[in-house]
Amino acid sequence: QVQLVESGGGLVQAGGSLRLSCAASRSIFRISAMGWYRQVPGKQRELVATITSGGFRNFADSVKGRFTISRDNTKNTVYLQMNSLKPEDTAVYYCNADPQVASGYVYWGQGTQVTVSS
Repeated sequence: QVQLVESGGGLVQAGGSLRLSCAASRSIFRISAMGWYRQVPGKQRELVATITSGGFRNFADSVKGRFTISRDNTKNTVYLQMNSLKPEDTAVYYCNADPQVASGYVYWGQGTQVTVSS
């Protein structure tokens, strides 16, 4: 069974930092592009950052220069380092694994709340 287990969310003041972690089942991690998405109530889930199995990174314009994404293939874990946080970064953050199979099926974590106070 594929699992994505997120951790690291919480409450932080504006300008602060948080690091999110997502531990994935080994069977899926090694073949997947991994990513972080976020969602606020009443809005669609949006991409924050992705990293391919080869290490290619992509970021939403709103987080460029503030967030970084990395993956540790020995721990089957992807990280999202969030610096210079803003109140508008407040959301539930979801880990995503995309094994890029023909069906297009992707996997999601349960989500972790990030709250940035002003």
